[in-house]
Amino acid sequence: MNHPHTPTPPPLREPHRVPDAVLDRLARISSGSLTTQLFRKGYRQPVMVGLRPLQGSNAKRFAGRAFTMRMIPAREDIDTYATLTVTPNADNLQWVGAEQTQPGDVVVIDSRRDGSAASMGNMLVTRMMIRGVRGVVTDGAFRDGIELSRLDLPTWSAGVTATTRLSFHHVADLQVPIACADVAVYPGDVIHGDLDNITVIPAHLAAEMADLCEAQDDLESYLALRLQAGEALWGLYPPNVETREQHRAWVAAGRPALPPPTAR
Repeated sequence: MNHPHTPTPPPLREPHRVPDAVLDRLARISSGSLTTQLFRKGYRQPVMVGLRPLQGSNAKRFAGRAFTMRMIPAREDIDTYATLTVTPNADNLQWVGAEQTQPGDVVVIDSRRDGSAASMGNMLVTRMMIRGVRGVVTDGAFRDGIELSRLDLPTWSAGVTATTRLSFHHVADLQVPIACADVAVYPGDVIHGDLDNITVIPAHLAAEMADLCEAQDDLESYLALRLQAGEALWGLYPPNVETREQHRAWVAAGRPALPPPTAR
């Protein structure tokens, strides 16, 4: 019997590498400006809703390139303690991934929103921190929550559990498109974190987002000062042409102090 020719699938596209200088700029912007500018580009929901940093209010702002890890349900004959070998093996891709991370990466783990077992814990996170990772994000849970909360590395999750990964999770893929907290993440996308949110930025938009959001953050800081001085919203927020011109003049004048707040 003749079998029809099965075409060879195309190779995965090479991730666009966002320069470190752009990542550093993005780390300073607010998630509010970022989500607004992404919405204007047509991206309705780039935020990983429901995740919080283990460092609480001490969590650092960050932006880094996505290094993705995809999990499927564990299977009893494969996910045993024996897979944790002293050399790399195909049934322990999590250790392989930890050793493949590069400076500037943010590890993003698709745990299928299942916090029944930990996505990883202190040992692997510490190793990746030493390798230069800027953050670790999972839509499941971490173990070793106290230890992770003391690290100088943002770790975001939906919860904490001591249950080992082997109980419920198997790492099936590295550096493939994944879903994390119902947001699509492609390898090389920029993962942005501040105290409010984790936001995903398509890599090809990263530099443009830095430009747009820096301008928006600066303008909105000025608008907030005027609101605190007692002005009404109309024409101020969102700003009309006159207000934008006043902002430009204020910047050109060296950002002088505005009048103190008054009740109006």
